[in-house]
Amino acid sequence: MAKTQGAAAKGPGPGRPKGARNKITRDIQQAIVNAFEKAGGENYLLRIAEEDPKTFCALLGKVLPMQVSGADGGPVALTVTWVGE
Repeated sequence: MAKTQGAAAKGPGPGRPKGARNKITRDIQQAIVNAFEKAGGENYLLRIAEEDPKTFCALLGKVLPMQVSGADGGPVALTVTWVGE
């Protein structure tokens, strides 16, 4: 069977480089950042934290790391000191 020649033989183009964001995603992200700045930035977040802690905590859950590790990647160490009377 003869090899196919032309564009059909090459397959699809290279597309976006790995890790590159879609233009629409970039535009939406920039619009969100712009709206955040116009709403008051950090002061807006403080107001949300006070007025609607549930929403603020949901936001924290989106931006905090999914995994927490201790020093040098080891387990998290918790020290509790009891001060009795």
